[in-house]
Amino acid sequence: MKTVICPGSFDPITLGHLDIITRASKMFDHVIVAVLSNLEKTPCFSLEERIRFIEESTKELHNLEIVGFKGLLAEYAREKNAVAVVKGLRALSDFEYEFMMALTNKKLNPDLETVFLTCNSEYMYLSSSIVKQVASLKGDISNFVPTCIHDEILARLNKQ
Repeated sequence: MKTVICPGSFDPITLGHLDIITRASKMFDHVIVAVLSNLEKTPCFSLEERIRFIEESTKELHNLEIVGFKGLLAEYAREKNAVAVVKGLRALSDFEYEFMMALTNKKLNPDLETVFLTCNSEYMYLSSSIVKQVASLKGDISNFVPTCIHDEILARLNKQ
């Protein structure tokens, strides 16, 4: 069984994230969606909320495991016997950062590969930061996030 990890902060999950997770679930036997505590960011949503949002958004995908994660991804992948990390790429700037991370992970865990999936062109501009900015200004985020969590995200971000 081929296990991969789709890591991210998912603050909140977007349709772009969902696209990458869905595509990975079709390519691999078991996909661990690892919701990271990013030391460089203060999340708008708690770890528990982000996990719940992903669970609600991916109910039809039966080969996912959604977990909270803190620490070195390369070590976590070794513990879970994951063969690869799956990352979505939107632009060249994403590639530069993700390429450095892939090389670092490979140095820490030589058995770990990184698989880059280019995002669907309709999501190339989309990020959690954009969702938060548009929602906080009372804009329409219905084309940015899964319908099942739209109202909850909007309600929270409209208050800030």
